[in-house]
Amino acid sequence: MLSIPLLNGQPPQKHTKSIISPTRSIALVDVNNFYASCERLFSPQLEGLPLVVLSNNDGCIIARSQEAKDLGIPMGAAFHMIKDMLKRQDVQVYSSNYALYGDMSARVVSVLKSFTPYLEVYSIDESFLDLTGFSDLHAYSHNIRETILRWTGLPVSVGVGWTKTLAKIANRMAKKEPNFKGVFVMPNDPEDILKRFNVKDVWGVGEKIAMRLKELEINTALDLKQANPRFIREKFSVAVERIVLELRGTQCLSIETKPPPQKGIIVSRSFRKRITNYNHLKDAVTTYTNRAAEKLRRQGLVANKLTVSLRTSPFDMTQKHYANAANFIFSEATMNTPEMIQAAGSCLKKIYKPGLAYQKAGVFLDALENTQMAQRSFFSAPRTKRIKTSTLMRTVDQINATWGRDTVHFAITGRKQDWTMKQNHKSPCYTTRWQELKQVRS
Repeated sequence: MLSIPLLNGQPPQKHTKSIISPTRSIALVDVNNFYASCERLFSPQLEGLPLVVLSNNDGCIIARSQEAKDLGIPMGAAFHMIKDMLKRQDVQVYSSNYALYGDMSARVVSVLKSFTPYLEVYSIDESFLDLTGFSDLHAYSHNIRETILRWTGLPVSVGVGWTKTLAKIANRMAKKEPNFKGVFVMPNDPEDILKRFNVKDVWGVGEKIAMRLKELEINTALDLKQANPRFIREKFSVAVERIVLELRGTQCLSIETKPPPQKGIIVSRSFRKRITNYNHLKDAVTTYTNRAAEKLRRQGLVANKLTVSLRTSPFDMTQKHYANAANFIFSEATMNTPEMIQAAGSCLKKIYKPGLAYQKAGVFLDALENTQMAQRSFFSAPRTKRIKTSTLMRTVDQINATWGRDTVHFAITGRKQDWTMKQNHKSPCYTTRWQELKQVRS
């Protein structure tokens, strides 16, 4: 172990007393084993069975139930390499069902909004809530947990602290310790908790920083809390210094009730099988462009730049690896799908090479602006034409949102789509497609 060097001639100060001021309360609500829980929700017979969810094209394991974790099935394991082992151990296998997961996530968030208007959706299965001012945080957190379970059927864990970092630790305690029954509120003096918490498990630290911290004899969350913030900033970064301050109860990361404006939108997929036909490749790129344009309009944005990328498999030894991209700059920021499809087609022509078997393509929209603030060009279309185009795009989006994706679609996207992702183990879209609703017979 390395000893901690002096800072400005003085050793780093350590604080043995908690300086947390219980004036602000932040809760982290996290759905337990989210993808696996969504699959079990509509198939109760899966309860208690080990279950894994696969990535795009059924490539590798990206989610596991607790039973699968207990079997030692590793995250990120290639499905084709452990397929036989999963079958022997009767592990239930599912392809990613993003429509189902996204809809269930939105339902959880809608329930959380009934408990506080100050909410940040951090990820598909995690949200931070500002619960400042509530007197009985323990009872209120149990109410949140029970309401979500009753209204959505999904189990969650609730951790409460005075900063986001402490809330993360509290949530982990709520999830890992059965005695807490899914809820843990950080005590006024959390040092007994922090000294049991490995520094690598602190939110924002990770393996590489943890290794450097351990060389300085900082092994636990309590050690990190007691380290000199100035020393940590000099040795690491301001981001790690903020972690120290957050562990001490000083709020450095606020609740972001409005997500920051998106800088880019990407739709990129690996194909079910290698594509050699140009028209099939064009169908895929056109479909991805359509998806990206839908996301763009949903956020009230317009794009100034479109990029198309294309590549062969880097692991295919039968041909030389090829990867390329081309972009198109619009004369005026747009959200018009036909205009984007035309631009994507011209980009694809520039980078397509015949005779290659392509594995993946992607469309990226960049230089985004708010629709109301976008700069018009000197040769901009008349306002009436822009309004008609905008109304048409909104109408198409509304129809597809109501009756299902691609109810109205552009003919150029094709309908056969043999290139789509491999999803051999996909469950029905129980909540987003009329024809796949769960049927109950008496």
